Amino acid sequence: MHPTISILGCGWLGLPLAERLLSEGYTVKGSTTSAEKLPLLTAKGIDAYKVQLTHEPQGNLADLLNAEILLIDIPPKAGRYGDNFHPAQIQQVVEAVRQSPVRWVLYISSTSVYPEQRREVTEEAVTNPELSAAPSLVQAEQLVQRLLPERQTTILRCGGLMGYDRIPGKYIAGKTVDSGAVPVNYIHRDDAVGIITSVLEQHVTGVFNVVAPEHPTREEIYRKSCADFGYAPPTFVEPNEPIAFKIISSKKVKETTGYTFKYPNPLDFYYGQ
Repeated sequence: MHPTISILGCGWLGLPLAERLLSEGYTVKGSTTSAEKLPLLTAKGIDAYKVQLTHEPQGNLADLLNAEILLIDIPPKAGRYGDNFHPAQIQQVVEAVRQSPVRWVLYISSTSVYPEQRREVTEEAVTNPELSAAPSLVQAEQLVQRLLPERQTTILRCGGLMGYDRIPGKYIAGKTVDSGAVPVNYIHRDDAVGIITSVLEQHVTGVFNVVAPEHPTREEIYRKSCADFGYAPPTFVEPNEPIAFKIISSKKVKETTGYTFKYPNPLDFYYGQ
């Protein structure tokens, strides 16, 4: 008997994850910020709630959190609301979790926490905001981790989520690119869903990178994507100075879960408009 899982944020990743978990036998609750999307979630078998985290929670967060497991997958929106906005959102959720039956919290973070260090980086490279290229995300991670030891926690730092309608060539068609030699740190949405499902099935806790194990260059990705979909290819130019980069290791999540990537190489990702 699978436990009930609540997904705070049934968006581009959260919704297909919810569908996968439903097919695996989980009872799934899910939230959206849009009242118009509630019927869509309900039609898929999700117990749907409208929840918005602004200065204070809007909607029935307490009912959403009437579950054994909570997965938090909401965008930080730092560009729109500033760096303090997302940690404040997560603080609201953490306070609500303390008053709820939730025993395990999974938080979808990002590999943007890692600075560009011209080398391969593992989860241990960033353990506090001072070391991070995205301090507010690490602050949010730490807020979740402060639920320990009363609750279990898992932090999943996802690479650039791609696949389906997220087509690399669409974003750079006809532009000038000076970072063609930089390796990518992508993850296909199907593999992100697969890894999260494996983490849940095996009850894996801790901090993990969720990234495809292979790292072709941006130029390779962009050229293939533009050719495959008929976009105008970008113009690649040499940078005025070397472009910094990072290669995110997925070794820990592979070894811990035994997960086999469906799309280990971003050059082979499935896309569909």
